[in-house]
Amino acid sequence: MKILFVHAHYDDYEFAAAGTFELWRRKLGPSLSRRVLVCTDGKAGHQFRTREETGEIRKQEQDASAKIGGYEWELLRLPDGRVPREACLLPSVELLAALWNAIRSYEPDILFCPPVPADPLAGIHVDHVAIGEAVRKVAYMLNVPHAFTPEYPQDERTSKPCKVPVIVNVYDSYTGTDNPHDLAVDVSDAFDLICDMSWCHQSQIAEWLPWVGRHKLEPPASKDHWREILFNRFRRKNRQLGIASDRPLELFTVSAWGETPDFTSFVAGFPNVAPELSNLPLLKKRLERLAEG
Repeated sequence: MKILFVHAHYDDYEFAAAGTFELWRRKLGPSLSRRVLVCTDGKAGHQFRTREETGEIRKQEQDASAKIGGYEWELLRLPDGRVPREACLLPSVELLAALWNAIRSYEPDILFCPPVPADPLAGIHVDHVAIGEAVRKVAYMLNVPHAFTPEYPQDERTSKPCKVPVIVNVYDSYTGTDNPHDLAVDVSDAFDLICDMSWCHQSQIAEWLPWVGRHKLEPPASKDHWREILFNRFRRKNRQLGIASDRPLELFTVSAWGETPDFTSFVAGFPNVAPELSNLPLLKKRLERLAEG
């Protein structure tokens, strides 16, 4: 089984799906392959370091996180070899082509990516929305072998089918309460590892995010202090979404962008789903309607 996390920035994985991916690893062992695809250069996210310094530091931080978490990660490159620029990402032809190539090359069973907000009053991060829109737009093209051969030339007379994944949206804090969820995964058992991985991103959690202000994040004085901050962050998200639990949860919504999964086997395959905190009846009805089409 292959699962792929596609998002904009170097630290998005740790704040959206790292616990679920780890619990999946514990459940399936070596039969699971995990990959993280980072889609921007990370050069904009700092207030006193240069762009080049910031980009290099953030890459090193992701390396450190991956070493702790035991997952593989790669940096998305456009057809001309450039890494997309942070803070101004748009779903261009070049971005669609790059995602098409990266996803087809890996052929995941399940792909995780940001949502596309439905409410025009919802807050956004331009890079998050661009990746969500780009994955949505390119999803149908994954099994269209000639869609981006101008960017990635190949023998157009010989094609093989490509697996289209189930595409799942992760929770996005930037859109606030515009985040309906199907599945709530209790990541309590993986919380310490999430803490260790996210602690690697010192340029963000200790320097940049507290300076931005909107995240209501104080600079952590120690890893123990960070653990407390992170746990409260999970609790605050639950309260904002009306979830009656203090457990750390990662939230997911199944889209209709890719393959339609079988409800029973799909939910059973997820690790540590909390049924009482999920919206399983609605998910079941939606998947059954999609399967009829």
